[in-house]
Amino acid sequence: MIKYLIRKIRLLSNARKEPYFLFRQVLGFYPDKIEYYQLAVRHKSVSIPTENGHNLSNERLEFLGDAVINSVVTDILYHRFENEREGFLTNTRSKIVKRDSLNQLAVEIGLDKLVKVTKYVNANTNNNIYGNALEALMGAIYLDYGYKQCKKFIEDRLFSSFINLDEITGNEVNFKSKLIEWCQKNRIEPEFILVQDTLQNANKHEFLTRLAINRKTVCEATGSSKKESQQNVSRIAYQLITSNTDFLQELTLVEPEISETTSEIGIDSEEVPE
Repeated sequence: MIKYLIRKIRLLSNARKEPYFLFRQVLGFYPDKIEYYQLAVRHKSVSIPTENGHNLSNERLEFLGDAVINSVVTDILYHRFENEREGFLTNTRSKIVKRDSLNQLAVEIGLDKLVKVTKYVNANTNNNIYGNALEALMGAIYLDYGYKQCKKFIEDRLFSSFINLDEITGNEVNFKSKLIEWCQKNRIEPEFILVQDTLQNANKHEFLTRLAINRKTVCEATGSSKKESQQNVSRIAYQLITSNTDFLQELTLVEPEISETTSEIGIDSEEVPE
């Protein structure tokens, strides 16, 4: 009780100080140990050298926060969707915690305005900086207040305002899983082949994946990650399957190997008797 009162008095005394007030706008509550939060927004490009030869940046907090976010989101989804299977929960969580989503959330809560980064790093083209900072912020909250406050922050600040679970789960279609399930049902094997990994502008990758079923090429698709390219090629293939009633039959047709057959009986394929 005494510790709580001391903390409350310290928070009230710091309420109007700039760093506390600025983080209050992002967090929805006042930090206690402000140094955690200041470190959370410090990119490695402006790291602080220490006496032991290490450089202080938000990377260690990012590592901690990544685990915290996954744990909290898993907790929320587990209790929100009591009757859903593991696959549904995993896919929903991956949509929430994926890099693009975290980058967007960081900007929406205004965290991008607090991130410290050297002018030589373009944060607009390398906006993973913001998603990484959000993970580091979660690590800071965990060290400062513990798990319960992390969960409260995600529920009250992120889910309530920026994460629409109904929309996310309503659009939840894992085409790769559907394709694999169809292949297993028909006793055929899908093969995802990485054809090309191209480095685009702003150091962004584009992956080209080819899908082969029963050793026959079905289609190709690109994506910003291997996983995304596999999902995209699966979506195209699944649309082909559902729109073509002869798709399975066309896959399993065996083409006659004339050259091998004629060579076995000693006939040149170019010299057919009249």
